[in-house]
Amino acid sequence: MDDGFLMEVCVDSVESAVNAERGGAGRIELCAGLVEGGTTPSMGLLQVVKQCVRVPVFVMIRPRGGDFLYSDREVEVMKADIRLAKLHGADGLVFGALTEDGRIDTELCTTLLAVCRPLPVTFHRAFDMVHDPLVALETLISLGFERVLTSGCDSSALEGLSLIKRLAEQAKGRIVVVPGGGITERNLQRILEGSTASEFHCSARSARDSGMKFRNPNVAMGASFSAPEYSIKVADVAKVRTLNAIAKNIL
Repeated sequence: MDDGFLMEVCVDSVESAVNAERGGAGRIELCAGLVEGGTTPSMGLLQVVKQCVRVPVFVMIRPRGGDFLYSDREVEVMKADIRLAKLHGADGLVFGALTEDGRIDTELCTTLLAVCRPLPVTFHRAFDMVHDPLVALETLISLGFERVLTSGCDSSALEGLSLIKRLAEQAKGRIVVVPGGGITERNLQRILEGSTASEFHCSARSARDSGMKFRNPNVAMGASFSAPEYSIKVADVAKVRTLNAIAKNIL
């Protein structure tokens, strides 16, 4: 952590991980499927990222996009992915699970936390889908999560800033409340000053044109909402550096 703030950058490629570290990130959240909010990355990606960066790498454990209500078979996948992530050098893990009525799934979280240990664990933005965030925060504290990532149960951390501040005040250092969601160089100062956060989470990405010279305009590799094949989003070193500088200058 530099000057009291730690910047976590979520990435889905080796290039983005390297750029995040070069720009000053203090921690990386490694994912796949950022279009879906992040899913479990391949273990090959984890292995190569660990070879290329020195900052801690926290691995997302989320077997699919969509909601956070998991079947028994999906839970088995999550357990297997946790074990593999630990085997391949993860420094921490990130997951979340809810009941059908929008509460923290304490039974499942207890089971998964046991598999994760001794590594630190973040409860991800499934938190933003809970029925009562103040009650949910106490549940996460009692379960032993080290961090919770949240946009304040709103469309972005800026929109949810008042709740993020309330959660941080309620936490009283028992859990780290990490603002995340739509953080940019234009709003970071307001979010950090308004939330009293010591850490923040961002992607800091820019679009880079594909190197492909031949392009078939008649075929897409995903559904209509998917990212275009010939535009690649990667963590931008300059953006990461700018966000890092803003965080340092607030103090």
